[in-house]
Amino acid sequence: MFGFGKSDTNALTMDKPHPDSLLDTGAQGVIGKPIDRIDGPLKVSGRATYAAEYDFPDLAYGFLVRATVGAGKVTEVDADSVRGLPGVIDVITDYKTFIRNPGQGGDTNKPPQGVADVAYFGEPIAIVVADSYEAARDAAQQLRVSYEAKEGRYSFAAYREEHDKPPEGVMPPYTGTGDPDAAFEGAAVKIDATYTTPSQNSAAMEPHASTAVWEGDELHLYGAYQMLSTDRIQLAKAMGMKPDKVRIIARYVGGGFGSKLGIAPESVAAAVAAKAIGRPVKCVMARQQVFDATVRRSNTEQRVRLGADADGKLVMLGHNSLVSNLPEESFFEPCGQATQFLYAAPNITITHDIVRLDWLLAASMRAPGEAVGMIALECAMDELAEAVGLDPIELRKRNEPGEHPIDHIPFSSRQLVPCMERGAALFGWSKRKPAAGDRRGEWLYGMGMAASARSNMLQKSSAKVSIDGQGRATVETDMTDIGTGTYTILAQITSEILGLPIDDVTVKLGDTAFPPAAGSGGSFGAGSSGTSVYLACEALRGQIADKMGVAADGLTLKDGRAIGDNRSVPLAELVGDGIAATGEVAPGKQEKETLQSSYGAHFCEVAVNAVTGEVRIKRMLGVFAGGRILNAKTARSQILGGVTFGIGTALSEELMHDPRNGKIVNRDLGEYHVPVNADVPQIDVEFLSERDIHANPMHAKGLGELGISGAGAAVANAIYNATGVRARDFPLTLDKLLDGLPAV
Repeated sequence: MFGFGKSDTNALTMDKPHPDSLLDTGAQGVIGKPIDRIDGPLKVSGRATYAAEYDFPDLAYGFLVRATVGAGKVTEVDADSVRGLPGVIDVITDYKTFIRNPGQGGDTNKPPQGVADVAYFGEPIAIVVADSYEAARDAAQQLRVSYEAKEGRYSFAAYREEHDKPPEGVMPPYTGTGDPDAAFEGAAVKIDATYTTPSQNSAAMEPHASTAVWEGDELHLYGAYQMLSTDRIQLAKAMGMKPDKVRIIARYVGGGFGSKLGIAPESVAAAVAAKAIGRPVKCVMARQQVFDATVRRSNTEQRVRLGADADGKLVMLGHNSLVSNLPEESFFEPCGQATQFLYAAPNITITHDIVRLDWLLAASMRAPGEAVGMIALECAMDELAEAVGLDPIELRKRNEPGEHPIDHIPFSSRQLVPCMERGAALFGWSKRKPAAGDRRGEWLYGMGMAASARSNMLQKSSAKVSIDGQGRATVETDMTDIGTGTYTILAQITSEILGLPIDDVTVKLGDTAFPPAAGSGGSFGAGSSGTSVYLACEALRGQIADKMGVAADGLTLKDGRAIGDNRSVPLAELVGDGIAATGEVAPGKQEKETLQSSYGAHFCEVAVNAVTGEVRIKRMLGVFAGGRILNAKTARSQILGGVTFGIGTALSEELMHDPRNGKIVNRDLGEYHVPVNADVPQIDVEFLSERDIHANPMHAKGLGELGISGAGAAVANAIYNATGVRARDFPLTLDKLLDGLPAV
């Protein structure tokens, strides 16, 4: 590193609106443009190193051993039965399996210890270490383990009545206003329907993997994780260490979708094993182990009650959800997250209760709450529209709120109605026919739509930006890029504010040696880490203005030159040996004084075979308003991925638990059916111009989870419009449609 002269810290707590943005006054012209990913060449050439690809001298390989009972105790691990096998180094059982994501409940304060109690079928209970992956896997499969099995709770239906109220999570488990029961009783038009969704897996392309290296008393872990600043704390607690003795490196992550928010079992296992044998240890989960022992999205049972007057105006909205999780876990799937504010109703009740089961831990998966909660809400709104005799868009427009219906605070910005109107015009919504009214041979065609909403959050985040003696900038933050385009958008922000070509900006991510960032999750990554980079660049502009002898607002930076006071000077001549600044942002009063959310509208056309029940999605369109779009290409890609998630939720994705022991039966990508190319139609995406001055100085909001929110409901509503069959048990496989299809 070069020596810096002056270094500033520019800190912001978002206590008030930020109407002016440097991204509006920059002269470089790169913000919002569909710039190709700057890390793309590394990835397509195989030079981007992922967690399982690190190599070290004398590297050993670990393979996890899983429990083969659903509940009970481990009474003996016969390590000697495999220690003599060729290549085997050791069998290690004296560690606490870290199955429970500490960000969502789970004890991180216990040091490593042997696993005695089995919480669920497939829980890792030991790690076999060998000179090769194959030898470790072979020995792990031969390892003899004895158990004292006990009766477990493996059926949601059997225990659904024995639920309990969870503590407060991302939202209160119970919330509402008015007298909902009385209002529903007196409503002119009523919908009372129950929707069910199954457990789901994030199914990220990259399996969970960790390579642990001890350097003296310091642990360096090369892993696949989303939120390094908190993952570091979790790993340190699990190991009984201080956080400053732990370093996590995750420069490239092949998808996470929530499953890599907290550390998983392989990280602690690799760390303990490496310390025990005095050699680096790599532990890569097999695909089946990822399904067995990371996290799942909870299954849900959601009862939605809508009461309206004869004109379709809601007088009551009820959304009551049953979800599941392990005993004592506090996380609950917040199905009613968007229900709180999406539609106006004077009487609202939203509840969440947990059914305690001995199943794999339930935790956050892409768009926790909205992804499955909006399926129920938006399908119920479609049912209400038909019952009242209104177009589904008109029904939603009649129930557009002027403020948060429960908390009575203003919206920071809200363009749901413009999204629906623009989408309707682009999609040809006016050509939609009544249910089962468009038959073409043995195919039934139909259109459906649904609203989309995803709450916006700002998280504490920091970044360092420096300019070296050659006038090139470097960004450093432990923020991660999980395939979303973080490298590129942080480079664009830096380029725009400092007036540098993109090629003169280097972005370094995914290393806890850098300033701690918010991480990738909750759609807050771009807004939070991007703001910290923004603030660091703002401070650098101030330093440059001082060196030029001009006011900061009289300075123009473009193409590596500082322009002011009728002078144009190369940055390299102003910065000496280099300058640096750190930006720090934290949430403030704005998140309590305004309701911040991104909005959109999904439109879908399907064809359903009247003989077989096969569903083919013909086309989909989404129109969205998510504040300033930082990169048109990466933003569109985020929506495409989210919509594909929604298609899977609607039609195919379902984790199946064996009712005898809770085991996940379909624990690979051969049997857990994510959408493939043949399932995904042409998807069109449009963004409305928007700036949200309450969100952050960039005026940008989250997009990563907006695409999935409501997408599945649009598919389901299109299926109803095509067939007249209202199926409410997701996924909508053909067996749930066949009996109700009209005769050929």
